[in-house]
Amino acid sequence: MKIRLISAVSVLCVGLVGGTVASAAEYTLRISTVIGATDPLYEGYVRFGEAVKERTGGAVDVQVFPDAQLGQDEDIMEQAILGGDVAFNTDAGRLGQRVEEMGIVLAPYLFETPAQALKLYQSDLYQGWVDELEEKHGLTVLALNYYVGARHFLTSKPIKVPSDLNGLKIRTPGAPVWQETVRALGATPVGLPWIEIYPALQQGVIDGAEAQHPGTIGSKLYEVTPHISKTGHILLMNGPVVGTAWFSSLPKELQAILREEAFKAGEWTTEKVLSSESTMEAMMVSEHGVVITEPDLEAFRKAAGAAYEALGLVELKAEVDNILSGE
Repeated sequence: MKIRLISAVSVLCVGLVGGTVASAAEYTLRISTVIGATDPLYEGYVRFGEAVKERTGGAVDVQVFPDAQLGQDEDIMEQAILGGDVAFNTDAGRLGQRVEEMGIVLAPYLFETPAQALKLYQSDLYQGWVDELEEKHGLTVLALNYYVGARHFLTSKPIKVPSDLNGLKIRTPGAPVWQETVRALGATPVGLPWIEIYPALQQGVIDGAEAQHPGTIGSKLYEVTPHISKTGHILLMNGPVVGTAWFSSLPKELQAILREEAFKAGEWTTEKVLSSESTMEAMMVSEHGVVITEPDLEAFRKAAGAAYEALGLVELKAEVDNILSGE
C-alpha cells in the first residue's frame, strides 16, 4: 500500500507541466456550506471545483455540499483541523474566535465596498492574522474574497432607527463580533445555526434575523419576516478554509492551484452578487410582498461604535482605517 501511494505521488509530481497536472492521482476536497444550491456562493464553489478539476487533470476532485449536508460549520472545522479532506465556507467573524483580531473584518460599517475589504486582505496586517491561524490553529485560508451581500434586518415590523430594535431577539451567529454588533445596534442577539432560523421565526422563538439577500431568498426567510430594513451593517465576505495538515500534504503545485482558483471563484461570486442584489430585492417585493425600509443609516453607524468598544477593537479599527485610506 505504501509503495503504491508513493508511486502515485511521484507520477503526480512528474506530470506537472505548465501549471497543469496530467495525472490520474486523486485527492478529494469536500466543501461544506450551510446555504442552498440557488445561492451565488454555491455557484461560485461549483465553478471553483470545475476550474480545479480542469487545471489538475482530474487529480483533485472538489465536491460541494449545500444545506449543511455534511454538518454544522463548527463540526466541519474540527474535522479539518484533525486532517480531514474537508473545507468549510466561513467568514472572519468565526475565524476571529481563534485569532481575535480577524473578527474586525465583520465589525459594523468597517467597509463601504467589497473592494475595501480586498485592500485589507492584501495587507501585511491581515496576512499576519492568516499566518497565525495556520501556525497556531491548523487552519489554512484559501481565500476570503467571496462577497455574498450586505446584512440587513429581517423583522415583522419596519426598523428605521436603532431604538426600533429594542426588546427584539435577533438571530445571529455565535461569534463575538456578530453578537456585539447586534447588541450595539439595539437588539438582543440570539445565536442559532443558519438552518434553524426559519423554524425559529415561524415558532416565535426569535423576533427577527439579519441576513444578506441571497441567503434570505435561498432559505425563503421572506415567508416568515415581511419586512427588510436595509441597514447594511455588515458587508459579508466568505471563503473556503481547509485544515493545514491536509493542505500541507498536497504537492506545492496543487496548493498553488487551489489558492489561485479559490480567489478567482471569489471574484466571480462578488461580481455575481453585486450585479444581482437589486434584482433579488425587486423580486422579493413584487413576488412575495416584502416591504423594504430605508433606515436612518447615520444613526446606525453612530450606534455601531459601541461594538468596537465592547470588543476592544477601537485601536485596531484606527489601524485598519489607515490601511483603507492608504496612509
